[in-house]
Amino acid sequence: MTGDKANSIAAKPRTPVEEASEKASGGSAPTPGTRRPGGRTARTRAAVRDAVLAGLTEHGYPGLTVEYVAEHSGVHKTTLYRRWKDVEGLVSDALALAGEDSWTPPDTGSLEGDLRALAQEVVSSFADPAVSASGSAMIAAAFQSERAAEALRAYYTERFARCEIIVERAVHRGELPAAADTRPGTPEGAIDAGALVRSVSAPLFFRLFITREPVDDRLADQAVAVTLAAARAGAFTTRGTVAGTPGATS
Repeated sequence: MTGDKANSIAAKPRTPVEEASEKASGGSAPTPGTRRPGGRTARTRAAVRDAVLAGLTEHGYPGLTVEYVAEHSGVHKTTLYRRWKDVEGLVSDALALAGEDSWTPPDTGSLEGDLRALAQEVVSSFADPAVSASGSAMIAAAFQSERAAEALRAYYTERFARCEIIVERAVHRGELPAAADTRPGTPEGAIDAGALVRSVSAPLFFRLFITREPVDDRLADQAVAVTLAAARAGAFTTRGTVAGTPGATS
């Protein structure tokens, strides 16, 4: 979900890596509600972020060191230890920086078009070997560091939250039958917008990171078709409870 070529995460929203790269190098403006320090601080953070991504791609999380980041960023390791503490801090901040952009989900005029655009962003992002390698390395790091996992989870949570507007617009156009609302205590009959959007990228990410299979536009369209069919059948519409059983559907 990135500014020019959305990096949706539902897409991937361009991958954490791709977005990250554009970010601290002065690319797009921060998202509403975020504030990025400017000047020397921003340049330092950008250089460190780039070095972290390069190190993860080259050596993986186990092989990434503060010394490597210092050498490749030009930032003295004493500064790195003082500000980021350790490798976990460096990786977490790289992901945090990736989320400070102004990316907005596509608005094609239809739910199907918006979801297709999101799915195709995942495909096109990972079609680039360099981006794919760095993005995969960042995700792999989350399996080896709890702090990295928390940062990655926050990154994707925020990305999916931005995508919920897609469902809200579809409701207003009459393409879906209920009001989109994902807040705790959502009333029966509302649409779980977050779950709907996630269902588009989920099968693509499964192939990319679990079974390690390639993805293409055909698979992206298939994921969209399945999600649309499920949405129209009410699969993402909240239900009441049956016989006092929480979560049971009627």
